[in-house]
Amino acid sequence: MSDAIIALAGVCQAAKLVQDISRKGTCDEQAFEASISSICVTEPDNTQQIFGQLANLRIGLSIIDNQLNSSGPAKDAELTRYIASLLGLERKLAKQPQALQDLGTRISHIQRQLGHVEFSHQQILKSLASTYIDVVSPLAPKIQVAGNPSHLSQPNNQEKVRALLLAGVRAAVLWRQLGGQRRQILFKRKYLLQQAKSVLQTIN
Repeated sequence: MSDAIIALAGVCQAAKLVQDISRKGTCDEQAFEASISSICVTEPDNTQQIFGQLANLRIGLSIIDNQLNSSGPAKDAELTRYIASLLGLERKLAKQPQALQDLGTRISHIQRQLGHVEFSHQQILKSLASTYIDVVSPLAPKIQVAGNPSHLSQPNNQEKVRALLLAGVRAAVLWRQLGGQRRQILFKRKYLLQQAKSVLQTIN
């Protein structure tokens, strides 16, 4: 199994959870925790450890399966846009040494906060959301999140969405580090699909 597929699943999962919160006001709690906690795992022993366990990425792997499978249901254009935007943000971030340094500093600060409060603490969510707003979001045109205004107007949901976008960029950075490239999604579709299906089989 290629570790890169785990990272790509991380990108796809963050995008799907953003969509769920913005449309339904809620999302899978286990997947949400795995995605946002991955931001602070900066020195893992292996790729899988970043997300806790493979089962935590079931949603992201299923999205790869759905989006790349030509014989499956119609592709979700909104999800495709979110995923492409996250991968694009990572490319902008990679070209900005100061932004990368600022991001590292902010994540180190959040890691120190975790010495005093649980990861589920509201303050951690606020810190992750503000890191996205201050450091990552200004690098490219704002990602337009579509959904139900009554859900998107709630401050807690706004923070969750921003923390998830940060998690998506973190996974995109990891994907790039593991040899992932955007053109592979076009030209290595079958290979990526096979990899995702293989991992899904091991966790189901």
